[in-house]
Amino acid sequence: MLPVIYSDEFLDHKTGYLHPEKPERLSAITTALKAATFASKIEWRSPTPVDRRPLMSLLEEVHTQSYIKKVQEVASSGGGYLDTDTAVSPRSYDVALLAVSAWLDGVDVVLETSNPTFVLARPPGHHAERDYGMGFCLFSNAAIAASHALKKPEINRVAILDWDVHHGNGTQAIVETNPQIAYCSLHQYPCYPGTGKITERGFHNNVLNLPIPPSSDVGIYQPVFEKKVVPFLLDFQPDLLIISAGYDANADDPLAMINLQPQDYGLFTEYCLGITRKILFGLEGGYDLSALSQSVVATVERCLV
Repeated sequence: MLPVIYSDEFLDHKTGYLHPEKPERLSAITTALKAATFASKIEWRSPTPVDRRPLMSLLEEVHTQSYIKKVQEVASSGGGYLDTDTAVSPRSYDVALLAVSAWLDGVDVVLETSNPTFVLARPPGHHAERDYGMGFCLFSNAAIAASHALKKPEINRVAILDWDVHHGNGTQAIVETNPQIAYCSLHQYPCYPGTGKITERGFHNNVLNLPIPPSSDVGIYQPVFEKKVVPFLLDFQPDLLIISAGYDANADDPLAMINLQPQDYGLFTEYCLGITRKILFGLEGGYDLSALSQSVVATVERCLV
């Protein structure tokens, strides 16, 4: 069985007409998973309600109080934008907190079972900086999850692998000063947000950025995984691996120019399972509904082998 953490409340984060980060992303994924041949092996779980967690203390370890208050105020005033891309609707603050709770649940479940878990939540998080949101992201889910994990007595090192097509500038900025967290990102370069140069190594040589040129396919990605990603993660010896699972490097995705196919994410998942089975997958980007949903299916299917 593979736990999938999901709530229909994640659909209540409304981004507006024609916005690519739309509720239908989750609807497409859940429909595809429920129709998959392995559907009976998925254990659907609801996230812990926000009022049953001391979320604010964790949130304030990663984000400034003023930024958290700003997101809350924009939502409570009826909505608006944190930047030109990043919409906030009346329920977005509450939904974003629930998404954080879901990622924390994911950490807890992985550590209880020593097996993978997938968090299907939105809004995404890897572009969110300490004091501002951008790139469709409100709170830095992966960084908060890593901070939560390090409070567990059995966890000394957490690695974050970000295979979203865009560099996770927010995640890197938040974790690169912590020697207990490693961050590895494969991303199209040049591309939004313009960060993630190979020379950015973190404060403790704990960052590995792997810029990928436009038009690349799995023939480029596979040796990068084998020669760069896997050795970096194995050398770090993480007690937990968090994957910022964005699926916008697919050939059909409208927001980038990488030519992966959905089944390629099954291969990436296999590489990760060779490092550890203690993996938390958390949804980031992916905006072609068919490619997105089939990529998640490929990821989950490989975890069940």
